Amino acid sequence: MDCIARYCLALAAVIAAPSIVRANGTPDCHIGSYRLADGNVVDIAPSDDDTFRWRKFDGATGRLRRDADGVWKSTYGWTDRADAITVSFSDCRTGKIVFGGVSGERIALDVKETAFKSHGTVLVGRLVMPQGEEQVPIAVLVHGAEHDSALDDYFLQRLLPAEGVGAFVYDKRGTGKSGGRYTQDYSLLADDAVAALWQARQLAGARLGRIGYQAGSQGGWVAPLAANRTSADFVIVCFGLAVNVIDEDQESVELQMREKGYPPEVIAKALEVARAAETVFESDFKSFEKLDEMRAKYESAPWYKDVHGDWAFLMLQHSDAELRAQAREFDWHVPFHYDPMPVLRASKVPQLWILGGEDYEAPSAETIRRVRSLMADGLPFTLAYYAHAEHGMTLFETAADGSRISTRYAPGYLRMIRDFARDGRLRGSYGDAELTAPPESHAASGPEVSRRRGG
Repeated sequence: MDCIARYCLALAAVIAAPSIVRANGTPDCHIGSYRLADGNVVDIAPSDDDTFRWRKFDGATGRLRRDADGVWKSTYGWTDRADAITVSFSDCRTGKIVFGGVSGERIALDVKETAFKSHGTVLVGRLVMPQGEEQVPIAVLVHGAEHDSALDDYFLQRLLPAEGVGAFVYDKRGTGKSGGRYTQDYSLLADDAVAALWQARQLAGARLGRIGYQAGSQGGWVAPLAANRTSADFVIVCFGLAVNVIDEDQESVELQMREKGYPPEVIAKALEVARAAETVFESDFKSFEKLDEMRAKYESAPWYKDVHGDWAFLMLQHSDAELRAQAREFDWHVPFHYDPMPVLRASKVPQLWILGGEDYEAPSAETIRRVRSLMADGLPFTLAYYAHAEHGMTLFETAADGSRISTRYAPGYLRMIRDFARDGRLRGSYGDAELTAPPESHAASGPEVSRRRGG
């Protein structure tokens, strides 16, 4: 796990990202978190097609596109509707911004670039800390299932340090600058996360306060496993699962079909189709008999096109021949029947689970029941439930065709991550989140925090 000398670069008081110019001349040096004159923090992150995505700590967000006159104009959330916000940047060296008519300056952060080894594979990471000498908590950011570079894309690596919480971000194996082959082997990824936490400890030195994991989606299986293998102080799971992968897909299909208005007898057939598609994955693309049977039986049914789920749709949109040809692309070593409950029951680390009621990719109903059962057994879990949030803890609009377009992050969601990382305590209300906290944290969280909604 030792830092590899030729990869290690300590950068103190870093103000900007490397001055890279994208294809349309957009300087990446504008990427960073800025303190505005009104006290708010806004983060500018890279996005697709030479655009930027801005995010405020209250959850508001939009995409910035530069028009023909060089003016950066924002659109609301992930929609294409203008929101009347314009943004201008100073030159790269100065690091100033005018956001919606309010001036601001880039927040200087202490950054250390690094690399470390796990199971012989070189992983590349970065520790980002608030400036100063005092001790601060650190959140090690654990990946979901994405193939993209966390070093490039994770905005929490800046937004948390801007709010006083250090962040250690790294490219998981097979992505970005890290070596190895992409995998969804949770045990191996947990060992990588253990190595990442160890590396963050070494880099932080005397400034280290408490340290733990923040994980989204698939990371909800990985981070608790890693925490049981090392000395973490906390785990924050966002839109994760306490069921296995097959159950996840079945729950996802059921939720989506129910919200489309299908009756129970149709949903039962859809789940049968999904189970056949899941079998193809489980068999390493060797068993197609059940899927062929389901296709012959139901493919002409009007509801068949709406069977989606989290995994099934990958199978249903391709022929058997296409699937066999693509089998190697999906050789991810997915532990389809991994049961997270023994790991969660063995945990002594305080955990915060933040879940959404409209999450198609990681349906929350059974996970909520299981987390509450752990709490009933006296384990130090806290549950936050946003009834209207989908995967990623975003709110959304629904188009006429039933498709969703995200508009913002749930109010209070980012503040909740910061507060729990700071000291494991939640104070007051966090938007419309329903909080269920263990008894020992009631006093710290305020009166009647358990099973209530805040404004």
